[in-house]
Amino acid sequence: MSSVSASPPGPVALGLGCDRGTPAATIAQAIAEALAACGASPADVVAVASIDLKADEPGLADVAGQHGWSIRFHPAAELAAVEVPNPSEIVRRHTGTPSVSEAAALLAAGAGPSHLIVEKYKLRGPDGRNATVSIARIAA
Repeated sequence: MSSVSASPPGPVALGLGCDRGTPAATIAQAIAEALAACGASPADVVAVASIDLKADEPGLADVAGQHGWSIRFHPAAELAAVEVPNPSEIVRRHTGTPSVSEAAALLAAGAGPSHLIVEKYKLRGPDGRNATVSIARIAA
């Protein structure tokens, strides 16, 4: 595991992606693990974003509601314009953009790739569904 500074990263933005029908519990676990990996907590989250294809995803809505977060949903073309460290051809085939979570985190943070502190944290839940979380420091 890479070294992480002992001090919390300050305000952060989450970029979220998931398979269709991913339960809130799987998404919440992925978020908790990704936040822990960078020394952040849910209280540090000030922005959350995803792709507009997920605007009706109940698991995302449930998790956001539990934390009092609002999610901004971006069209694939807007996400595709963001430079990311881990583009995926599989993600592009399914969504029209090579990145959902990383690009969404960077858009929400108003920042470039150097602000990503958790690149693409992927969790496969016990249900077999995947949730992906990326975390970016909010640009000053």
